[in-house]
Parts: sequence; structure tokens; C-alpha cells
Amino acid sequence: MGIVRENRVEVKSMLTAVSSKPSRSARVHPFTTLDNAMSRHTLHVIVYYPRSPFGSFDLDSVRISLSELLSMYPPVVGRVAKTPDGILEVKRNDAGLRTLKAKVCVGIDEWLRSADGHDESDLTAWEDMPEDPSTWAPFRLQINEFEGGGVAIGLSCPHRQADATTLTVLLKSWTEAQRRRCIVHPPSFSPLPSILTDDTDAVKPNSAPISKPISTKTATATFRFSSSAFKKYIEEEGIFPKASPFDVFAALFWTRVALVKRKSHDRVCLCVDFRRLLPNPLPYGFFGNALNFSSLEMTNVADQGIGHVARLINDHVTNLTVEKIRSDLNRVGEQGLVYGGDLTIVNMEHMIVEGDPMMYDAVFEDGVRPVHVSYRIGNVGGEGVIMVMPSPEKGFGRVVSVTLPEEEMSKLLVDQEILRFEPKIILSGVK
Repeated sequence: MGIVRENRVEVKSMLTAVSSKPSRSARVHPFTTLDNAMSRHTLHVIVYYPRSPFGSFDLDSVRISLSELLSMYPPVVGRVAKTPDGILEVKRNDAGLRTLKAKVCVGIDEWLRSADGHDESDLTAWEDMPEDPSTWAPFRLQINEFEGGGVAIGLSCPHRQADATTLTVLLKSWTEAQRRRCIVHPPSFSPLPSILTDDTDAVKPNSAPISKPISTKTATATFRFSSSAFKKYIEEEGIFPKASPFDVFAALFWTRVALVKRKSHDRVCLCVDFRRLLPNPLPYGFFGNALNFSSLEMTNVADQGIGHVARLINDHVTNLTVEKIRSDLNRVGEQGLVYGGDLTIVNMEHMIVEGDPMMYDAVFEDGVRPVHVSYRIGNVGGEGVIMVMPSPEKGFGRVVSVTLPEEEMSKLLVDQEILRFEPKIILSGVK
């Protein structure tokens, strides 16, 4: 008999949030080849607050600011449609954002300590795209109230429609609208620059389902590393001075996961946001997907020193050129599965702006900053995904989320090289 999972999240109600100003319904938002390559994946962001930033749980205090924000984001409140040629696009028809309210029967600290990846998925709302998507809401918002007053805001969408930066900017902009502040990163719906695309980029038919079940049973754990632990490790191991936290943690987890998988010849897929890598950088508010996926191979990676692997990762990332990004974009459009076909390592260093992690600046009420932010990618392949993210501590601290097959995760959680960093392990399902 399998283990019966206790459901500690109960949805209480659902409403549809609409924009305060109508858009021109005749307009459409097209998908790029890169967007369509993400068709099998979903994207979920969960922002945890130590106490409710709303004042009350009925959302009346923030509904006006949400409607004002949605008027700036027609694709979020639109609906997916299929052209006579079989091409999917978003109609800007102001159909609204599905918004759910839920109660969690434990406190936020208990949840972060004991919940696992499957539990955390209950904090976001999702429904697979039907054959006729004309009334289906692709973006969904779920507000979860914990016992004792903590709140988690979960925002979900098809990865085809947005990447993690887009969702982060959307949530952060909502908080700025609520506080009557200037929207720091307004949305931009301009197409990808022509230096990255060809004339046929947006007209390739792709009606693949937005999600498709992956057979491998996976587990997710989150490791939170402090700045002091990172500095200590750098000094003890003599890591080269220009190594970024991403270089080091990507190298650490690549080598340890390779050991768990017992692979002698290993290849990873490195995912890097390219908004700021172009000669004319895209704004953070660029709406859609702006991700580069490129391969890096190494023989006997489990036997290599962390410093050596970190240097190769650093060289690979810093040497991404426009030509290389364009080539990778053409290649990723031919793949059936983007995340997890090879072990995928996601770099989110770009979300640190002037020393501040953007996701932790999503503040509805002065003094109530997020205590944790999770990013989850749905339907990943069996090789797994590693996400290296900023920490609420700022500085050199990082949060690393790892999704692997269950039997591999159990070994990684007791890996002594990782535990040398003395990480705080959360959302791993350990009671």
C-alpha cells in the first residue's frame, strides 16, 4: 500500500480578478519558438510572508491594486486561442485572472520544516489546458493563509507564456501598485530582437499540450546557505577569486549529483536569463521567455575538484555571445523536453539588482518582507533540475532547490560535502 499524503491545504473560494481598464480585444500576443519549446512545462512561484500583508483575508484591501496592475498585463487576463493554421496565441480579451483563497492547517514555520514538494504544489492552482482553451485561464493566483497569520502567495502559468523573471516582476509590481509606488519594471511586450530570431520564428505551428505527465517520481528539497559558509568554503578550498556563488554551488551540486547517479561522463544543461546579456539589454519587464539553454560536458565530473568545475562553469557562462545564444535558441526549439532531459542547472544571479534580490523586494507593507520564495518547474525529466537563487540574507548567501528522482534525493540529503556548508534544509518533507 502506498503512503497516503495528508492534504493540509483547503481551498475556500475562487473569484475572477479583472483589469480596471479594458484592452483592445482584437489584439493578440504571439508565442515565439522559445515559448513553444516550453509547452510541456509549467511554472509556479510561491512567496511566503511571516504575517498577512493584506490586513484582512478577504482581499478587499488589495483588489483595487490588483485590477490596476492587470490592466497593464493584457496577456495575463487573456485566453489562449488556436488560429486556423493551428498556431496558438493569446487573445487579449480581458477574461480575468482566476484567484483562489485557501487555508493551511499548520503554521508557516511548521510548513517550511515539514512540507515537501508535493505539499507545496497545493499552494498553487493549476488545471491542464483542455482541447478547447478559449475559456481556460492560463494564469492562476492562490492566496494561502497559515495558522497564526502567515501567508503564501502562489502564482502559476504555462511556462510557454512566461519565465521566472516575468512572474517575479508581475508580483513585485503588484506590491508597488498596492503601496502607490512607481512601477519600477513596467511590462514590455516587444518581440525578441531580430539579432536572435529569423523571419519564421513566430509562425511555426505548435499545438503541443502545455503539460504532459512525466513518469519518474521525483522529490524536491531546498538548501539555504549563508554568506559566512560560502566565504569560509572559498577560503578553505582556495577557489579562484572571481568565482560567483552560482559557479560554486552549481559545481558543488553537479559533482554530488553525478556521484549519486554514478555517471563517469556527464553533461549538464545550463539555463541563463539573457535579458541583460544582449548589446541592447532587454528590460526586466520583458514579458515572455528570455532564457538560454546550453550544454556543458565533463568526463569523470564526480572526481573533479569544486574549484576546477566552478571555473569551467564560469568560463562557459561569461563567454555566452549573441551568436551562441541565437544558436542555442534554434536548438532548443527542436527539443521535446527542456528541463531535466539532461541535469538542468538554472542560474538566477540576474535577479540581484544593485545588491537586492528582486523577489524579496515584493513588499505589500513596509517591514513585512518575504521570508522565503520558491520557484517550481512542472513536468521535469528524470535527470532533474537544480535552481541556484538569491537568499533573503542578501550578500553571498544562496538558496538551492533540487528536484531529483526520489531514491537519488535520499542520498543527496546526507551528502557530507554538501553538509560541510551547514545548510538549513527546508521543504524536504523531513518531519
